[in-house]
Amino acid sequence: MSQGGWHGGRALLTGATGLIGAKLAERLADVVVLSRDPEHARHKLVATEAHVWSPEAGPPPAAALANLGVVFHLAGEPVAEGRWTAEKKRRIRDSRVLGTRHLVAGLAAQARKPRVMVCASAVGYYGDRGDEVLDETSAAGQGFLAEVCEAWEREARSAEDLGIRVVSVRIGVVLSREGGALAKLLGPFRIGAGGTLAGGRQWMPWIHIDDLVGLLLHAAGNDDVRGAMNAVAPHPVTNRDFTRTLARAIHRPAILPVPGFALRLLLGEMSEVLTASARAVPRLAERTGYVFRYPDLDGALAMLAGPTG
Repeated sequence: MSQGGWHGGRALLTGATGLIGAKLAERLADVVVLSRDPEHARHKLVATEAHVWSPEAGPPPAAALANLGVVFHLAGEPVAEGRWTAEKKRRIRDSRVLGTRHLVAGLAAQARKPRVMVCASAVGYYGDRGDEVLDETSAAGQGFLAEVCEAWEREARSAEDLGIRVVSVRIGVVLSREGGALAKLLGPFRIGAGGTLAGGRQWMPWIHIDDLVGLLLHAAGNDDVRGAMNAVAPHPVTNRDFTRTLARAIHRPAILPVPGFALRLLLGEMSEVLTASARAVPRLAERTGYVFRYPDLDGALAMLAGPTG
């Protein structure tokens, strides 16, 4: 499944207009989208069937859930945008936990269930774990994101009671030309204002966007993949190594480190997204035969951030 698309029947996609969803949609032959703004989704994804759905409000429309082969559930309030006020944290949690609960309730009402649901999660599940190597059997960590991910995955697992195979994909730092962390970093780095964050010793479990889409399809198409799956490259790096590799890829110095206390002052609790250490490895993906196109950071950044990136 790493090179082809999905041809196992009608696919439902939530979060379709986001960075990951839009890329995945290109690989789905027969797709129906759930979106808060279906008109925008149809325009962005070109002639896609789209239905309106607010994840927190209740189950999706029944017509969107009929005769599905697979569900790709990627919807969720952006985590790395804006300070984590009480309201922002409520939206982060409810969009994922309530949204997944409502989606499963909608699937339960269907006479014909999809064979598999591939639900997003995040390496935030592990919390801040220092140098500990983390695979899919590792316990949940502490902190807001870990608690959200644990509750999110619990709601997704409830679909197993319907006879649906469930995969919770713990996504790392996604590298893409089109957006996400790399797009935000490239500006400062290209003017020589890049540097390590909070000392640089924390592990950054990264993944190239093409491999992430490949892993989502692999999860959908391989019956041996179930439960949690780490969607990270096989060679994690520290923030210090990431900084040096990115600077080398764009031929710029990286000499302006940002200390942890400054990040906390600037971003508040949301700074844990940048300072937490998760040395996650993709044991399940490799054991079930997924072959990474970009296993090493040098190759990934040379392709994404080099002269043509």
